[in-house]
Amino acid sequence: WMGILALYAVHKGRFHCPGGGLLHSYLLVLLVLLASIILALSALVYVSMQGTISNPGPRKSLPKLLYTRLLLYVPEFIWAVVGAVWVSDSSVRCEKTVINAIMGTVIASWVIIIFTVIGVVIVFDPLGGKKTFYLTDSVNRNLESSQSGQLLYNVKNTATRVWEKRIRLLCCCIVQDDDHRVAFTSIAELFRAYFSDTDLVPSDIAAGLTLLHQEQDKMESCPKEPEEVLCHSPSSLVTDDLDIELENAAHYMLFAAAAYGWPYYIYTNPFTALCKLNGDCCGNRPTDSDITGSDRHNFHFGSILKITGLQYRDFIHISFHNKIYEIPFFVALDHKKEAIVVAVRGTLSFEDILTDLSADCEDLTLEDVLENGFVHKGITQAANYIYRKLINDGILNQAFTTAPEYKLVIVGHSLGGGTASILAIMLRNSFPTLRCYAFSPPGGLLSKSLADYTKHFIVSVIVGKDLVARLSMPNMEDLKRRIVRIVANCNRPKYQILLRGCWYEVFGGDPDNFPTELDGRNEDALTQPLLAEESLMVRRSPSYSALEDESHLNSPPQYPRLYLPGKIIHIVEESSSKRLCSSDIKYTARWSNETVFSSILISPKMITDHMPDVVLKALNSLSQERGSCISC
Repeated sequence: WMGILALYAVHKGRFHCPGGGLLHSYLLVLLVLLASIILALSALVYVSMQGTISNPGPRKSLPKLLYTRLLLYVPEFIWAVVGAVWVSDSSVRCEKTVINAIMGTVIASWVIIIFTVIGVVIVFDPLGGKKTFYLTDSVNRNLESSQSGQLLYNVKNTATRVWEKRIRLLCCCIVQDDDHRVAFTSIAELFRAYFSDTDLVPSDIAAGLTLLHQEQDKMESCPKEPEEVLCHSPSSLVTDDLDIELENAAHYMLFAAAAYGWPYYIYTNPFTALCKLNGDCCGNRPTDSDITGSDRHNFHFGSILKITGLQYRDFIHISFHNKIYEIPFFVALDHKKEAIVVAVRGTLSFEDILTDLSADCEDLTLEDVLENGFVHKGITQAANYIYRKLINDGILNQAFTTAPEYKLVIVGHSLGGGTASILAIMLRNSFPTLRCYAFSPPGGLLSKSLADYTKHFIVSVIVGKDLVARLSMPNMEDLKRRIVRIVANCNRPKYQILLRGCWYEVFGGDPDNFPTELDGRNEDALTQPLLAEESLMVRRSPSYSALEDESHLNSPPQYPRLYLPGKIIHIVEESSSKRLCSSDIKYTARWSNETVFSSILISPKMITDHMPDVVLKALNSLSQERGSCISC
């Protein structure tokens, strides 16, 4: 608006030309129209800032303002069409600078309209008011049961289709087959079930996460109980065992990181990687029969050679083939540790993400293993694929024929860590001495019985507040419940929460003490959800069912609780410099158990702690530190 006003003021006396009156009228009307839109948007912003997230009363006039802004799109669109016609009219013979300026104005108007439409399409919820009918107890007590059941089914079906369309749109760049369609439907069902019971928008979730982070930091700053400190004091025997496993983990993490190929190598060596790969990759390559899948310019294999330090003749099989439920891996001879290493790649493609998100539970049936239980469906199918390749294609037979005295070690990071763990369970009977190192595996992987069974041969390594290691459907339900509670009970407007939260995340400082409705309530009352919480829940989720009726405690949970595999080494930062540019970080490691990871922790490092380079750096730091202590 200011730009057009300045344009009008500069060219005010230059419209005395054939067709100039049309252009003059276009600018004047456009100024009035944009002023009206700015007033409507200003009113929208002001009204949106009133009240709190769970108290929409002061915002009751918002729908009217929103529809007013929507109606203004009609004259805005019509006037943009008129401007385009007038400015391209050959009968208009004004100065070239005037016509070019008006042309720029018309183009800017069209750009704004197009981007606004795209934005509305992205954030628009096709379900709309249908969510209010999505109730588990009753849709309408006056309806016949068959009518209410049919209505509930229709709403669920519509919600699933909406999520399926969104996922298809996100994955439009990949070739889609029957496996993809099945995965899309399964993931859509998962998202529908998770998001159907809350009335939260993305900014509500952002506000909830920043409040949870500050609350969590306040709790961490409190002094620990003496019993809690004592329970982490390991015996010397346990410490020796930990030192050995840390040294092994640091060694095998190189193989897990190498499975990512050239993206990881370039990420960790941004200035020299391309030059080194271009110079060295072309000559070193196994025979084509040892490689499946495409490796253009030999970059993947060249990166694996650089990271592991192995020779090309040490590789038995390399697969770069990647589809949903089928992930890349390689089999190599590790002469330093006298091991045959199977390294499985983590998430690096849309197909891998779909495998991650296929989080339904399925039974794992194995001969001679009594501890059968539930496992992550998508990761189990990926493990089945690699198992068939290793056994049916004779890859392991070939490896043990080459090095019969070597032991079998399976490693992987993230999705690769989860796949390696389930693959180790499948191969355990055939190879009793096998070991598995799972780096940052997903939390919702194995049922309790299987997790206990794997403690004899799997070691999981988790760094800090890694999000993925805490990801499971029960943990996500718990996070949703915590977000709803803390957001609903905060008495500050959302914009204040977000502004203060951004300042805290960027510049630090003391956590804010936002007043809440929980202040002053007795302990018994805290077990009951407030009206504010209920207003944000379209229906009662499994998280809330236990709060209002003890009879629900005996009913089976919607999502079975799944755990991390094997024994768990938890690495945490002991001290670090507060400056962003400093890399002076000291780590400490200890044996942990699965209950430590039963809740998602909010932190700026919840994503970075999962990255393979951070895990490798932490392990190398600990290995070098303990090695220097032994030499002393």
